[in-house]
Amino acid sequence: MNMLITYDIAHPKRLYRVAKVMQDYGLRVQHSVFEAELTPGQFKEMRLRTEEEMDFLEDGVKYFPLCNQCDYLWFSLGNGPVEMPESPFMVI
Repeated sequence: MNMLITYDIAHPKRLYRVAKVMQDYGLRVQHSVFEAELTPGQFKEMRLRTEEEMDFLEDGVKYFPLCNQCDYLWFSLGNGPVEMPESPFMVI
């Protein structure tokens, strides 16, 4: 299944750990957005690993399944790479 994953993590340390989990399964398309093609087992594993890193009162992760028909409907503007710092960061 194709999946779009977004997250909002409150603490820099948890943000870094959640991002590391996401990088194991998908491709970063924006700072807090990943695309992934996953089997049901991989999705379950990723979700469980993410839940272990989260504080459910402060953090949020949203999973959006993308249907196969949607693969032909999306488009992109711009092609600049997303550059991520090696250390955690906070947007204020």
